[in-house]
Amino acid sequence: MLKMTHLSKAYRTEVVETYALREFSIHVREGEFVAVTGPSGSGKTTFLTIAGLLEEFSGGEYRLDGADVRGLNDNQRSRLRNEKIGFIFQAFNLIPDLNVADNVDVPLRYRGFNGAERRRRIQESLERVGLAARSRHYPSELSGGQQQRVAIARALAGSPRLLLADEPTGNLDTQMARGVMELLEELHRDGATIVMVTHDPELAIRAQREVHIVDGQVVNLASSPRLVVGAHAGL
Repeated sequence: MLKMTHLSKAYRTEVVETYALREFSIHVREGEFVAVTGPSGSGKTTFLTIAGLLEEFSGGEYRLDGADVRGLNDNQRSRLRNEKIGFIFQAFNLIPDLNVADNVDVPLRYRGFNGAERRRRIQESLERVGLAARSRHYPSELSGGQQQRVAIARALAGSPRLLLADEPTGNLDTQMARGVMELLEELHRDGATIVMVTHDPELAIRAQREVHIVDGQVVNLASSPRLVVGAHAGL
């Protein structure tokens, strides 16, 4: 599903060259739930933005669902991103002036679905996260946990092959975080491929596998026997 081989990302100025990722290799198979951990400044966010085709890389290879993404222009990257990837952000990134249904609808409009198909996808994704009854509410009328569920519904509505979650519980209290994590585990059991960046070891241990990044390199890519869930575990 996601395969990076000897990938590097360098930021250059006239004076200095700084590597955010160096000889970075990772392989996430379809149906896996992978937690990516590491200290601040280790390269986790850079990895996620490159994985999500939001940023280009300097060297190496990245294949997304079998497609080599190097050399794609902006329109091609946008199309591949919209078709293959769903994003879940720490800050939810909901549009405050739009209600729940319209927030979920935003990426569907970019995909060009007709009105009937968009309504079907919105309803199904909101039912999936338990918020169908709040489709006309606005983000300010929801709790933090509910807003994150809307963000997850928005990601699911496009039927992505890969879910990328950036600290999805970072702005939530313990109880709300537990509910969001349980939802992600449910999605994984149903076959979703999830890559979650987190600083919380209690959340990381609930993933199928943990990848630890230090100084832009993977230092532990061993599969963990702690927890294996989902119909696709081990693929």
